[in-house]
Amino acid sequence: MAVPRVISPDDHIQEPAHVWQSRLPENLRSRGPRIERLKGTVALNAGDLGFVETADGHVADVWNYDGKRIPIVRIAAAVGVPRREVDARPVTFDDIRKGCYDPAARLADMDIAGVEASVCYPNMFVRFCGQTFSLGPDKELGLASIQVYNDFVIEEWCAGSAGRLVPMGIVPLWDIDLAVAEARRLADLDFRSITFSEAPHLLGFPSIHSGYWDPLFDTCAATGMVVSLHIGTGGFPMLAADAPGAVPNVMASFNAGYTLTDLLFSGVFARFPTLKTCLAESQLGWVPYVLSRADFVWQEMRGEGFTGVDHDAMPHPPSYYFQNNVWVTFFRDPVGLELLDQIGIDRILYETDYPHTDSAWPSCRDVADDMTKELSEADAAAIVAGNAKELFRIETHA
Repeated sequence: MAVPRVISPDDHIQEPAHVWQSRLPENLRSRGPRIERLKGTVALNAGDLGFVETADGHVADVWNYDGKRIPIVRIAAAVGVPRREVDARPVTFDDIRKGCYDPAARLADMDIAGVEASVCYPNMFVRFCGQTFSLGPDKELGLASIQVYNDFVIEEWCAGSAGRLVPMGIVPLWDIDLAVAEARRLADLDFRSITFSEAPHLLGFPSIHSGYWDPLFDTCAATGMVVSLHIGTGGFPMLAADAPGAVPNVMASFNAGYTLTDLLFSGVFARFPTLKTCLAESQLGWVPYVLSRADFVWQEMRGEGFTGVDHDAMPHPPSYYFQNNVWVTFFRDPVGLELLDQIGIDRILYETDYPHTDSAWPSCRDVADDMTKELSEADAAAIVAGNAKELFRIETHA
């Protein structure tokens, strides 16, 4: 059995060097994001990328924005490099595959890997829900930079792809009115998704439980735009400062367990029953336990001042909202693939994560075929392509 061409709900755009310098208003351009070619090393501060110039470092292309220097790093543009040779060194555009940043080359790389369509998050300069711009001190520049990025996505990245490159946007997170206005603009431009923080409270914004975000969720529900939540958009709060990189590589998907539980008990899905959310890089194996435990807590633990569950605001068990409002994604999870009947075939999407280290490119379709070989043809096709096609309203014409 051969699965259909993949429709991936989680890939990334390595932002091209020209985007902001060619699109920002002239009065902001000198302060806007620009690339400098420097020599130095990567600096990490609580997971944030930085760059230190050193005479004996690597030649690198480095984003200069609002007082920060953020390098392009190999781990974020790893396709075409053997996985065991991938490291965190800074690199230049010349060092990475053109498909990372050029839409025509991306389509060619998708053809090589058997990928029909791709929904792309930003990469590690913009960050996965636009944190670079939302957390920066210059809000005028931040808002303009967000809008420029979104315009680039629809006018350059997706244009001419015959629907194969699917528009996902970012919104300003520091002001709910601005976020709603940008979401409405994106819906009018036929964006299929916005990316949102998995834990906005860890970024210094109101939590998912506060009700603050309801106008944004209302807008997304009304327009059919998926709220996409990528791991790492809230940081890694349990990570020790001196932990080796292996720890977040193993445990990153457990962030999604907190995100899902927050969503389920927030009452958001009861207030907005048509809201669609998708957890990127969530993997699968932990989902049945969380749903089982959540349902138990919802049903059995009702003592006043204990769990705080309002059954009037949340009349159905958590698993009900999961089956109606949440989708999960994976790129490699043999344990989770044995638990599909406890998750629901229609909730699961296979992703390629191009151009990151976990990507199976150029063998994405072959890997999907191998992982789903024990499933029925219909179930395999749903996981590899059909569910994403329906969720993101994808129609390709090539």
